[in-house]
Amino acid sequence: MTHPTRVVVLTAFLLAALATSLVTLLRGGERGVAVLGPYAVAWVLFVVAVVVLRRVPARAVVPSVLAGAVLVTLTGLVAPPLTSTDSYRYAWDGRVQAAGISPYDHAPADPALVGLRDGWLFPDRATCAHGTDLSALGGGLCTRINRPGVHTVYPPAAEGWFLLVDRLSPPGVRHKALQAGGALLSLAVTALLVGVLRRRGDPRRAAWWAWCPAVPVEGVNNAHVDVLAVLLSLAALVTVARRRLPGGVLLGLAVAAKLLPALLVPGALSGASRRPRTALVVLGSAAVTVAALYTPYVLASDGSVLGYLGGYAREEGYDDAGAGGRYALLRLVLPDAWALPAALLGLAAVAVRVVVRGDSERPWQGALLTTGAAFLLLTPGYSWYALLLVALVALDGRWEWLGVAVAGAVAYLAGTWAGGASVTAAYATAGLAAAAGAWVRGRPDPRTECSGAPVGGQVRGG
Repeated sequence: MTHPTRVVVLTAFLLAALATSLVTLLRGGERGVAVLGPYAVAWVLFVVAVVVLRRVPARAVVPSVLAGAVLVTLTGLVAPPLTSTDSYRYAWDGRVQAAGISPYDHAPADPALVGLRDGWLFPDRATCAHGTDLSALGGGLCTRINRPGVHTVYPPAAEGWFLLVDRLSPPGVRHKALQAGGALLSLAVTALLVGVLRRRGDPRRAAWWAWCPAVPVEGVNNAHVDVLAVLLSLAALVTVARRRLPGGVLLGLAVAAKLLPALLVPGALSGASRRPRTALVVLGSAAVTVAALYTPYVLASDGSVLGYLGGYAREEGYDDAGAGGRYALLRLVLPDAWALPAALLGLAAVAVRVVVRGDSERPWQGALLTTGAAFLLLTPGYSWYALLLVALVALDGRWEWLGVAVAGAVAYLAGTWAGGASVTAAYATAGLAAAAGAWVRGRPDPRTECSGAPVGGQVRGG
């Protein structure tokens, strides 16, 4: 067996081991901190597989990435949602819209919608008495939907996705419909990355998304709508580098799918300080798109279409640093009351730097910097938020930012058990890794210091 063949076989073996570990994790039924052990095993196998991929012959890279993407992605379909109940809200919002009712007008617990309830999202009393991951409704009743007493928090493009999945789903598929949708979106992200990186980079980098354990766990098994936002975000950044108006529209769609992609705006405006008209085109088209998507819901709703957004921010401690694990790194050196202003100031400084000095040909570089900085400053407690960061890492190649995704998983799975110390330690480690990566990349290459040109290049003199 030739050396290239052995490398391909080894890669396939590692991918099979990764898929096996993910199936074991998802079918194991563990909860909370108990998930971290098998999840860590999957991450180690993932990293080793990506390193070995570097030695795979060029002609076999794209087939290996795509085959691995299908194998790893499909593992998310082997079990019901393991670590999140958000997809049950998605299914409910889709059902409510299919009945011709605005999802922003009623909470799931509202008696006005009792006619839409079924035995899956609203189990019988026996299940309510002995089941897990259920929210009480009173009178012995319960629901699988979290926060059933509050209105939905999701923006209009996400709600449109929920409605589409509901309309296309056969009766009785339950969680499988949204999981299948998440799998298709995840594979679409892989296809987009491979297509872009074959032209502008190394297609091996697509494996950082395609084989990442967070994708089947959070994007497929838990079916988080973040994957839709990731697909639209990458499409926006790739497009805006050449065509500002369509890029701005795609950016608006991404923001309307999940508000988190608003962090990409400085990246989309990379270098725009020298071209103010470009900035206006991108910002204007994005804003008009978001407004256009919200308008039908505003007209169809009796109340606010912002839903539980403000309550969610308060619940997570974003308005009061002392209330939760947010701003964990800033709180190491600053009083709690200073954490929010310091975070906003830090984000503003990074955004200005990207807009002024960013590369307009590679806006995803600035987008990764602003998104990674936001994670380190805000230290969010939900691991699926980092799906956007994983995709940006694959597009840009700065793998050291993947530590932030691992930190998010630790914060989510171990935060309740180990307290704020685990959140702080995880994000501090991720921050050090990102800083070390930036330092290494910023060092001059000793091979070029004496010659003035890369090895193999020519020195041009006057």
